[in-house]
Amino acid sequence: MRSSSTPTSNRRDRRLAARRTRRRPVTTVGVLVVGAVAAAALTGTVPAATASPADLTTATFSLASATTPTVLEPARGPEVAQARSAQTTAAGSLKAASSVQADIAASGLDIGQPATVDTGALVYAAERLQSASVLPATFLPDFADDVETATAAVDQRVAELRGSLDAAVAKKAEEEAAEKARQEAEAAAAAAAAAEAAEQAAAEQSTSSSSSSSSGSGSSAPFATGGGSGDNSPAGAQATARGMLASRGWGDDQFSCLVSLWNKESGWNYQAYNASSGAFGIPQALPGSKMSSAGADWQSNATTQISWGLGYISGRYGDPCGAWSHSQSTGWY
Repeated sequence: MRSSSTPTSNRRDRRLAARRTRRRPVTTVGVLVVGAVAAAALTGTVPAATASPADLTTATFSLASATTPTVLEPARGPEVAQARSAQTTAAGSLKAASSVQADIAASGLDIGQPATVDTGALVYAAERLQSASVLPATFLPDFADDVETATAAVDQRVAELRGSLDAAVAKKAEEEAAEKARQEAEAAAAAAAAAEAAEQAAAEQSTSSSSSSSSGSGSSAPFATGGGSGDNSPAGAQATARGMLASRGWGDDQFSCLVSLWNKESGWNYQAYNASSGAFGIPQALPGSKMSSAGADWQSNATTQISWGLGYISGRYGDPCGAWSHSQSTGWY
């Protein structure tokens, strides 16, 4: 039987066989090289292409390929894009971790927990991803997933610390505001007390001046000296007081209020002394030295004490009944 093959087809078969023979060693070597590099990268032992966190966002991927570039290039896009995105996000997370720890240290506040972020796993995953840049694109998604997982853990810890810091700052602000309000209230109370004391001193000085200027005109004086009996006993003091009230134009109704008032304060004892407050004398002046405006003998003369007491009542309450009414409602006058 005659063979069906032609000389032309025989020559074509021989050429294809020769080409396959020449390609086989090159393809085998390429596969072995890629496999060795992949194994090294997967164990984290690739010596080259490691990167610090600061270099993550500028890493360049130079992927190895044993196939024709025009065939593989379109398939490389998504894997490379994911890897670059993971690196960029990781760099931002590392920066945020450093920032929150610095902010906590600068604040000096106690946030109730350790102010640290463990970034070791993220740094390791990012370095492995950078090392994988020499591998075919198909290896990148697994490494990128590891980086994204570690990034999420760091981000969660950063958010937790940032929330604790914000709460500590708000608490400090509230405490400072409360302390400021307390100090302002105390200052306002002290100012009001000082103003009241100054007003009272001015009123007493005005009363004293009025008494001095009117002593020769026959008008009623705040510190009347008439009616003094020289008797410092309670009965003598009351007799003196009755005469002084009459010189002011006050009747027996006012005298009755005065008797009730000073019975309560001192029992009309010119030496009465309140150890807890320091008040002294029949009218219980506080301090007793105030009565010196009515006379230098304020410590030993009931008449001087009564004179000062009536002037005080007149200037502050108008008359003894006004003073007695106030004493009944507040316990003091």
